[in-house]
This record gives sequence, structure tokens and C-alpha cells, in this order.
Amino acid sequence: MNIIKMNALTLYELNALVRETLELSMPNEYWVQAELAEVRERSGHCYMELVQMSPAKQLVAKASARCWRNTWQLLRPHFERLTGQSLHAGMNVMLQVYPQFHEAYGFSWIVSDINPEFTMGDMARKRQEIISQLKEEGVFDLQKELTIPLFAQRIAVISSETAAGYGDFCNQLTDNAYGFQFHTELFPAVMQGEQVEPSVIAALDRIYKKIASPLRGRLEGAAFDVVVIIRGGGATTDLSGFDTLLLAENVANFPLPIITGIGHDRDESVLDMISHTRVKTPTAAAAFLIDHLAQLYERIEDSRSALVNYVKRRMEMEQMRLQRLSSTLPVLFSLVKTRGNARLERLQTNLLAAMQQRIRDSRNSLSMLNSQFSILNSQLIMRHRHRLQLIEEKVKNLDPALMLKRGYSITMKDGKVVRDANQLKAGDEIETRLEKGAVKSIVKG
Repeated sequence: MNIIKMNALTLYELNALVRETLELSMPNEYWVQAELAEVRERSGHCYMELVQMSPAKQLVAKASARCWRNTWQLLRPHFERLTGQSLHAGMNVMLQVYPQFHEAYGFSWIVSDINPEFTMGDMARKRQEIISQLKEEGVFDLQKELTIPLFAQRIAVISSETAAGYGDFCNQLTDNAYGFQFHTELFPAVMQGEQVEPSVIAALDRIYKKIASPLRGRLEGAAFDVVVIIRGGGATTDLSGFDTLLLAENVANFPLPIITGIGHDRDESVLDMISHTRVKTPTAAAAFLIDHLAQLYERIEDSRSALVNYVKRRMEMEQMRLQRLSSTLPVLFSLVKTRGNARLERLQTNLLAAMQQRIRDSRNSLSMLNSQFSILNSQLIMRHRHRLQLIEEKVKNLDPALMLKRGYSITMKDGKVVRDANQLKAGDEIETRLEKGAVKSIVKG
């Protein structure tokens, strides 16, 4: 057999040729729009799978992308601060990338920047589409049409079992200043990430099975008065699970009033908009329920006071009437007068006893409130002291001197910090401040 000798490249040589070709033909960076199919972090680096889907939801393009640790540590907090979310699968993003081909690891797009405004616009568009569909279905205001019961004391809670916010919610209900009694039952759910939607819906289904009669298909009204969905103690990002159509439809059609307190300050989520009442935090949800019951208590007290005043006025009127009758017909109505006076004395005695008992009860209540106020005041002082310590630590961490010690430098022109190289032109004098000392330079070009 004759062996034909040919000049063949090794695999390394061939891959090196590909790398050189890419570097020569695509030397620039490019902005690209894509959907994230997968996002994961490893050793401080971020690895992404980018896809593009056709209008028929068919895959038309796919690529891998990487953001190295030094870049990712700068891009991630900026993106999360503006959008209120972390990067996750299903999110549409605009990335600035450049191609990189490695002889051993193949091709990948390297991410050098992320445009959060693009993602915010896409999020707003999706949210508006969900809101429009809910309004078209006629369910957007269904929760608002429900009425929270006067004695709302049986609470179904949807939260993570280990969340600090759930503990705060229960503690505030238990230690309320009025001594009101609440019954709570937890229905655990995932409150962060991609599993929020199915987990919260499953919890709502479990609550519904407790309140609905399987034979008559109606509410029995003996299990719960309201549902509270709370989230606290976790990250403020990854809240996209509360902006879904399916979850909003389940909440809108739920037969009990739903109160949300998912612990964030950004724009309202779709879940907040569709619920009966939205508060910011779990403790605010507890305060809302306590205040609701307190208002009812004040109405009852006002009615009691009005009744007592009415009785007093009526007694005075009757006494005056009896006096007139007794002076006009002293003989004929002497017996009536005697009986009337006796009745008035009994009423006065009973009223005096009732008022004295009320005074004793009020004194006891004031004593209880005074002791509880002292405890709450101590707790509030401790909480604010801890918050001040946290703020102090944050201020220390933001000290420019600390950044200089870590190896960073500050470039200044005319006493002002230079943040953009386009602010400088040839011949400008700049000063670079280091941890120890400063260096002055002249911009050449």
C-alpha cells in the first residue's frame, strides 16, 4: 500500500490559526441583545448561556459567554442596584462582548459591560403586558372588592419557614400593646428565585383546601380571615418571581383578602398591585392587622361611651319630668315618685358600680400598657443602635482612604475627580493620589 504524504496541521496549530483570524478580523467590542438560558457563578467568575428564540419559540442562536471576576465584581452590584434583580435565566439582557478563542477551551464571548437600562425596559414592558392582560380578564381589582373581616384574627401566612421576617411578624402580633389574640398558621414557600411562582401557588392551594367545603363548594368561614404573603431577611434582589401572570391570576381569584409585605422598596411588583393591601415589610403587615383590630376596639369603646352618656342624659330628663309631675300632682303621684326615685337610685348605684369597675379595668390596662411600653422602648433603642452600628460600618467601608490602601488610586483634575477619560485632553495636568503620596502627570494624547 502506498502512503501519500501530506502537510497536515496539528490541532493546536489549527486552533491557533482560528484564534489569530478572529483577533485580526474582529478586534472590536460589540453590543448584543440576547436571552439568558443559564447563569452560574464559579470562583468569582460568571458563566452565561445566551440564546435567541424565534417568534414561534424556536431556538435560532446559542452561545457561551463569560464575565471574569474583576469585571463581574463591578458589573453585578451596579446591575442589581438599578434593576432590583440579579441576572437569572429567562431575562433579556444587552451585553458588550468581544470574541475570544482559546486553543484548549474553544470559543466564548467575553463580557465587558452590561446595560441595565435595557433590562429595566424589558422588565417594565413584560410587567405592563401582565397588567394589561389581567385588566382584560377583569380580575385586576377582584381582591380590592373583598372586605377584611372586622375581627381578622385568624391569619394564614405564606413565607419561608426560616425567614427572619416571619419571626418578626409573629413576634409583633404576639406582643401587641393591646393584648389582642391572633392565630397564625404557616404555609411554607420559596420566596426568592425561580421557584417563587410554583411554590406560592402551591401554598395558596393548600390554604384553599382548608377553607373550602369539598361537598358544597363554598367557604365554610371557620379557618382563616386573611392571607398574608411576607418575605424578609433575604437579599433584595431576585424578586422576579412576584411579577408573573400565573401567580397574579391565582392571587386575584383567591376568595380571601391577601396582604403582601415582601420587604422591598423598589416599584410595586405585580403581586403587590393585584393584592388587597400592600405594605413594605412583614412587621408592617403585622402592624396593619393590629391597627385594623384597634380601630374596631376604638369604635366599640366610642359606642360604649355614647351609650353611657345617653343613659345619663335620659336619667336627668326623667328626673326633671318626675319633679315636675310631683310638684303638680303631689298627692296623686306620690307613690309614682317614690317608685321612680327608688328606680333612679338603683340605676345610679348600678351605673356607679359599672363606672368604678370600668375605672379599675382602665387602670389595669394602663398599667399593662406602661410595662409593655418600657419593653418596646428598650427593644426600639436596641434596634436603632444596631442599625447605627451597621451604618457606621458601611461608612467605614466607603472611606476613600481604605480604597487607596487596597491598591486603588484617584485621578483628579483641577481638584475634581476624573471619572471619564473623555474629560481630558492633551496638555491637561492631572494628579494621581495613591495610598502614600501623589503623582502629577501631563496628558499627551
